[in-house]
Amino acid sequence: MNSITDVPGIRVGHVQKTGAGWLSGVTVVLPPVGTVGSVDVRGGGPGTHETDALDPTTLVSTVDAVVLTGGSAFGLSSATGAQVWCEEQGRGFAVPGTVVPIVPAAAIFDLGRGGDVTARPGADMGYQAAAAAFASGDHAAVERGNVGAGTGAVVARGQFKGGIGSSSITLDGGVIVGAIAVVNALGAPVFGAAGPQPAGEPSTSTPQGLNTTLVVIATNAILDVAECKRTASAGHAGLARALDPSHTLADGDTVFALATGAVALDRSSEQARQVSLITLQSAAAEAVRLAILNGVETAEGVATPAGEFPAFRQPGE
Repeated sequence: MNSITDVPGIRVGHVQKTGAGWLSGVTVVLPPVGTVGSVDVRGGGPGTHETDALDPTTLVSTVDAVVLTGGSAFGLSSATGAQVWCEEQGRGFAVPGTVVPIVPAAAIFDLGRGGDVTARPGADMGYQAAAAAFASGDHAAVERGNVGAGTGAVVARGQFKGGIGSSSITLDGGVIVGAIAVVNALGAPVFGAAGPQPAGEPSTSTPQGLNTTLVVIATNAILDVAECKRTASAGHAGLARALDPSHTLADGDTVFALATGAVALDRSSEQARQVSLITLQSAAAEAVRLAILNGVETAEGVATPAGEFPAFRQPGE
């Protein structure tokens, strides 16, 4: 399906609201229990939650869910809902009497794009998105474009509509690398001369200097936390190839990396280990690039009281 759900066990759920002042939503990436994860934050204006817990030097190495949300820092409260859902399912770090789910989150800035700056995701939408991810089943198709956290996304300094995209790459030995991206970038997509071009006049709304591209990379390979951290770092190369400019002071560009641990890499020698990791991480960068461009390609233009945000290309082209 050329999506992150090609990685066995990875599930994705979207919840969004539009109209009546709303243009925002939440996306939850739900991995199998025991999935190892890390993150690399490089944008100058990040909005994140629990990312410090994913450092290789910390106590817990596993991730129970990743929340991508609209609503800027306000929207990070959606992580609480996803965490409650995980606790109800017994997913989390065991402590006396309960579990503590590890649910990192990152937000894009989409405040007011539907017309009401107070219309932003909360814990209820995070809970619903986590439940939707679980209910979707394995290898489910991933909705793209104006869904979930991509509902209020825009690109190219707010001139065109952005959205959610996904991709996957299969390597030798059964290793799969997938990515999902929420594209809300200050920069413009880089398709090349023969690729999609702007379909109409840029938005007439006032350009906003608050942006962010969020990415989750997933693989079925066995990686430790440090290797996940390096994979997340490699993913930023794909972000830079797909968006110009990227990683600006006004972007909160954040890349998560998850490893489900189903397929062993060749570690028969130090050279084999390095080649295996470099190959995987190169694929991660390309998967990110493709997911970002897919998010722009599938986004549909919208008009709200805050302005008109045309598609970067006409649907069907």
